[in-house]
Amino acid sequence: MQRYFIHEMIDEKNVAVSGDDYHHMTRVMRMETGDRFFGVVDTKTALIEIDAILEQSLRGRIIEWVDEAKELPIQVSIANGLPKGDKLEWVIQKGTELGAHAFIPFMATRSIVKWDAKKAAKKTERLRKIAKEAAEQSHRTVIPRIDDPVTFNHLLQMAGDFDHKLVAYEEEAKQGESLRLVETLKAVKPGEKLLIVFGPEGGLDEKEIEGLIAKGFRTCSLGPRILRTETAPLYALSAISYQLELVR
Repeated sequence: MQRYFIHEMIDEKNVAVSGDDYHHMTRVMRMETGDRFFGVVDTKTALIEIDAILEQSLRGRIIEWVDEAKELPIQVSIANGLPKGDKLEWVIQKGTELGAHAFIPFMATRSIVKWDAKKAAKKTERLRKIAKEAAEQSHRTVIPRIDDPVTFNHLLQMAGDFDHKLVAYEEEAKQGESLRLVETLKAVKPGEKLLIVFGPEGGLDEKEIEGLIAKGFRTCSLGPRILRTETAPLYALSAISYQLELVR
């Protein structure tokens, strides 16, 4: 059954759908009056039946609320140094499926890609669409927040908003460090916020690592192997899900 995020409430029992979702439902899925779908209304899921299909929108009636737990017990934000090509799209799509709460692209010293200010808004809009579609596909009840790219200094300023802060550092993997990620996941409590920073191709430079440590970040490895910039966030999210959803 199809799932959509609902942004228009007519009253407590009735909703309206317009825009791209209306087009997808009526033109792509060819849904008709009487068909049902799942709608996420302010993080809660409802079974909805279509009452009327109008020229630019449709109206649906809430049949029942569905009790489901789809979100990670903590809010995980992924800060990624801007990578090349479509790697960031991949991270956001798969990271959304794995439960990330937010994505913060940032301009690292070794980022080869430099976003043109004129094109940044359009790129961010595309990333947000990817996150929305991935959230629907994976039956999330929250669409992850996608920030506009920030400077490294701005990222440091944002650090105070988080309960736990980690930075994936390949030098730790080379030296065999394997405890800090585990220690953090054992210490984190439901509802807390965790920020994990990942470098672009080539990683973070020493000054960036020093700046993060000064702001309370702990360096950690993600196992003994060196992971690509688009693989590392997915490894971390998978480990978090295993520890907090399957083991606990």
